[in-house]
Amino acid sequence: MIEGPRLVGVALDHGIALPALLVSDAALARPAIAALVRRSGRAPTVLAERVFAAVMDSETPQGIAAEIAIPVRTPDLAHADGCVFLDAVQDAGNVGAILRSAAAFGIPAVVLGPGCADPWAPKVLRAAMGAHFALALAQSADLAAAMTTFGGTIACARPRGGTPLRAADLPPRIGWLFGAEGRGVHEALAARADLGVTIPIRPGSESLNVAAAAAICFYEAAMRQ
Repeated sequence: MIEGPRLVGVALDHGIALPALLVSDAALARPAIAALVRRSGRAPTVLAERVFAAVMDSETPQGIAAEIAIPVRTPDLAHADGCVFLDAVQDAGNVGAILRSAAAFGIPAVVLGPGCADPWAPKVLRAAMGAHFALALAQSADLAAAMTTFGGTIACARPRGGTPLRAADLPPRIGWLFGAEGRGVHEALAARADLGVTIPIRPGSESLNVAAAAAICFYEAAMRQ
């Protein structure tokens, strides 16, 4: 279930079929919501405002939601121009924000290893703001094997001890490896990376949020192309 005019609109932009469309009676009177209903080509199920709010996951429902089939776009890691590998990133907001940044900087594929938040969970969907529909997503029980299949340069983000990001050699075809805040990437996976990179921060600061670190890394790599 995707919720809100932004997600429903992006799904329609990408040609995603909507088997069911739900709107609240109050929202249907709003021009933007009515326009989305017309675009969908579906007769919506109209619910009273309080009923709509009761069945939605968010605290402040925006009056429209849709059922979708989860798109099947298996990443072709052997030929992908770039990829993001996530190792046990449990926070749904962080996973969603990383997906959003990956899409924004043209990284086509994301592989989530064991322990990651469900990429299709409601909070991840909201945080990603439609990025799901621009990415090839996969969940893998063997992240090491997925990294090997990618075949490009793997850069492991480390909170400390890596090559400073600005000084790192970042080739065009790169796979970024990020781990959970606090623990970081499992050492067995980090050992498989071709390089470790660190974003220098002020002394006394513990670390960067993993989603913020990912966005900085993606931006730095994109600016070199």
